[in-house]
Amino acid sequence: MNIGKVIKQLRKDSNISRQTLANNIGVDVRTISYWESGSNEPKASYIYKLAVYFGVSTDYLLGLED
Repeated sequence: MNIGKVIKQLRKDSNISRQTLANNIGVDVRTISYWESGSNEPKASYIYKLAVYFGVSTDYLLGLED
């Protein structure tokens, strides 16, 4: 699974909006949309912020572990 799909699934499982996620990690809501659609991928610093926010490992976000 690509990182965009993982982000979208974690966001939906947590029942939060794109806007809420964007506000919490310091990006524009459009950025979340681009990541989830696969148009763009987050930089390493945002992968770390996403991992901390969702309480998962960076390897999980990158699809390297279940």
